[in-house]
Amino acid sequence: MPEFLKNVVVTGGAGYIGLNQPFFVVFAATYHVLGSHVVYALQKTRRFKVISIDNSHNSYPLALKRVSELSKSELPPNPSELEIQSTEIDSHNCDLTQPEQIKAIFEKYGKGGIYGVIHIAVRSHFSQGQPKSYIFQAYKAVGESTEIPLTYYANNVGATVSLLQTMADYECYRLVYSSSATVYGTPPIVPIPETTRLQADSPYGKTKVMSETIIDDLCHADKRWRAISLRYFNPAGAHPSGYIGEDPRGRPGNLLPLLAHMAIGRVKDSTLKVFGNDYPTPDGTCVRDYLHIIDLASGHLLALDALGEESTIFGTNQDVYFKAYNLGRGQGYSVLQIVEAMRKATGFDYKQEIIGRRRGDVPDLTADPTLAEKELGFKAPQDLTTMCRDLWNWQTKNPQGYSGDQA
Repeated sequence: MPEFLKNVVVTGGAGYIGLNQPFFVVFAATYHVLGSHVVYALQKTRRFKVISIDNSHNSYPLALKRVSELSKSELPPNPSELEIQSTEIDSHNCDLTQPEQIKAIFEKYGKGGIYGVIHIAVRSHFSQGQPKSYIFQAYKAVGESTEIPLTYYANNVGATVSLLQTMADYECYRLVYSSSATVYGTPPIVPIPETTRLQADSPYGKTKVMSETIIDDLCHADKRWRAISLRYFNPAGAHPSGYIGEDPRGRPGNLLPLLAHMAIGRVKDSTLKVFGNDYPTPDGTCVRDYLHIIDLASGHLLALDALGEESTIFGTNQDVYFKAYNLGRGQGYSVLQIVEAMRKATGFDYKQEIIGRRRGDVPDLTADPTLAEKELGFKAPQDLTTMCRDLWNWQTKNPQGYSGDQA
């Protein structure tokens, strides 16, 4: 055990992807899919104390309670005081677009008291319960961002700038930024390497490109900064215990949880609408690279560790300390393949209807994860069958999600 804990602030920590005078790590969660699982990954190391920042727009505070309980259940016999502290979460209701709210949290820990930030928090979903079917969360953001672009720019870019300014004011210079495969737009090469030009097709993707550019500029201007951007592809699955998982408010914006909600009866539609079957892919439907949420969460931990003083990823003669990595499995699955995999996992007989393409949809987003594997030690061994099994395990144990637990 370390002599002290590095505390981690997680904004969006209550979400699905997103969890001595100690040093602190600020973790600002970008998608509701990731936060709670990252909190779990950090807690599992017994090296961090998590401070969660979340406005609960598209997540449930109960998720954090469950993460803490899960971490406590995995403590060794006769745990030390530090080990016990590592399972506790200091939770704050905060809106990243409000600078004073961010400042108040940093002020609590003082200058130099926060070790770093994992910034996952962006606004990726605004509408509730709309009668639409979407392919995955970033896709929902893609579709909606074309309708309300100013809202996306204000939330996703503005909030990032506010967070970075507060970090600088409080001498916090380490950042892991959760980006997205959407920065590539329609890529000229598949699988997609990090050297691919950034040319997002939607306002949502453009907010990611803008945020990466701002972070890169900051690292060039001030050599105290060290930052990693994680361009991740499609998170899926849930913790194998079925105790934490994805439970978006309103209609699911991801294909896999939408299929799970259909099978469990939470979504009453009998037919899944598929946007286009005339893409240049094997079956004509969009292809995406899915990776297990646990593997994705571990990637954030690896990136955070790579920002330590002993890290060698930036080399010895580096002028700027900023790098980007793809997080994916390097294997794409089409919409129809995903539907078939969920049919096998759930036994539910899905019906589907092919409708027209949607603006912003990209035919194939499959990662080349070689660089992350080589430099970060990233691995994503869990396959699609495991993702679907763990998702269905979560859904059957929690038919109404977190809202079904009144404890």
